[in-house]
Amino acid sequence: MDLYQRGEREHRAHIRRRRLLAAAAGTALVALGARRWIDDEATALAKKETRADGRPRLPPGQRVLSQFRPMGGIPGDPRPGQLRLRIHGEVDAPTTMTMRDLLALEQHEADVDVHCVTGWSVLGAKVRGVSIETICRAVGVLDRAKHLVFEGAAGYTANVPLRALRHRNNLLAYRLDGVPLALENGAPLRAMVPDLYFWKSAKWVTGLRFVEEDAPGYWETRGYHNRADPWEEQRYALF
Repeated sequence: MDLYQRGEREHRAHIRRRRLLAAAAGTALVALGARRWIDDEATALAKKETRADGRPRLPPGQRVLSQFRPMGGIPGDPRPGQLRLRIHGEVDAPTTMTMRDLLALEQHEADVDVHCVTGWSVLGAKVRGVSIETICRAVGVLDRAKHLVFEGAAGYTANVPLRALRHRNNLLAYRLDGVPLALENGAPLRAMVPDLYFWKSAKWVTGLRFVEEDAPGYWETRGYHNRADPWEEQRYALF
């Protein structure tokens, strides 16, 4: 058995364990409960569309949801007034920002497609927030910094190379489809990194840590792929 086959077998066993645990707890994982929200017509149409960069709009193995569904996790404090965003690491001016501080920066609104590793996608979600690019300028990220680690509630982390965050649509978002984020979707502040699988878009963000050396996050250290490109189907690492 080669490495790929072993990785696939371990992935299937992992999914079975998650489903059993979810059923035992009486809860529904998005991967299980989303089936009734799948829009087959939208999926077929999206497969025919092409992005500006030449890639298909819908990555392989994805199906379109008719509406945005929350992901699981342990929420932080949903009140915007309680937000304290620590920005630290390889920066000129480490700081802690409040929501008022973030709102004083340039704001950006974008229509984005998001893709979950479990196989669902939401197309054209309207998000508003502050671009990572704007925050980098505000704190003076040093040249030696190569990666950003999103820090979230309960110790959650997700790592992303800085070169993957240069587009303005990579945000710290606080509004979704014209209304403030719901608690289950990451209120008051979540990352939005639409060109990577959605676990990289950490919810309930409490910190941004700029680092020189890569620092794999919560899911990356539990078998998920470190880069997480949906068009390459980089879902799980091979051991």
